[in-house]
Amino acid sequence: MTENNKQVKAIDTKAKAQYDTAIFAGGCFWCMVEPFDTVDGVEKVISGYTGGHVANPTYQEVCTGKTGHTEAVEIIYDPNKISYEKLLDYYWQVTDPTDAMGQFQDRGDNYRPVIFYNSEAQKKAAEKSKADLANSGRFDQPIVTKIEKAQPFYPAEEYHQEFYKKDPARYALEEAGGRTDFIKKHWKK
Repeated sequence: MTENNKQVKAIDTKAKAQYDTAIFAGGCFWCMVEPFDTVDGVEKVISGYTGGHVANPTYQEVCTGKTGHTEAVEIIYDPNKISYEKLLDYYWQVTDPTDAMGQFQDRGDNYRPVIFYNSEAQKKAAEKSKADLANSGRFDQPIVTKIEKAQPFYPAEEYHQEFYKKDPARYALEEAGGRTDFIKKHWKK
C-alpha cells in the first residue's frame, strides 16, 4: 500500500478475509505497537493517523495539531485465535485511561486515548469493557478514554512502522516517559 510516499506491506488479499481489525489510540503510536505485535493471533500492527479531517496526512502535519488526527494503531488480527474483548483487555493495560489529553510525556489531542470501533459489536464490547474497568476500583479517577466510530485510517510513514525494532534505544527512552512505571503500578499480577 502506498499513500503519500508511505510504504506498508499489504496482507495477502486471500488471507485477509479471515482477519478483523481493531483501531486503538493511546499516546505515541511507537509505544502501542510492541504490546500488540507480540500477541498470538495478531497478524500485523500498523502505526498511523485517524480521526481527522485531512486526507493522507503526514507526520509533520499531524504534529501541528491542525489536522484533527490522533496517532493510533490498526491491529489486524485473527478472531479465531484472539477475541476483540481480549485485545481490549491488553489495550487498558498499556494506556492511562484516566488522562483524556495525552499519555504520559506525550501531550495534546493527537495523543489522546481512543478506542475506534468498526462495528456495533465492537462498540458494545468497548463500552462494556470500559464500564467493567470503571467499576473495578482499579483507578481512583474516572475512566475518560473515548469510544468513537472509526474513521479513515492512514498508515504513517515507513520509518514509524515497527519502531521498537528499528531503534530500540530511542524506543526505550519513549517507554521510560512514565508508561512502564504506570503499568507496573496499576497492573501488578
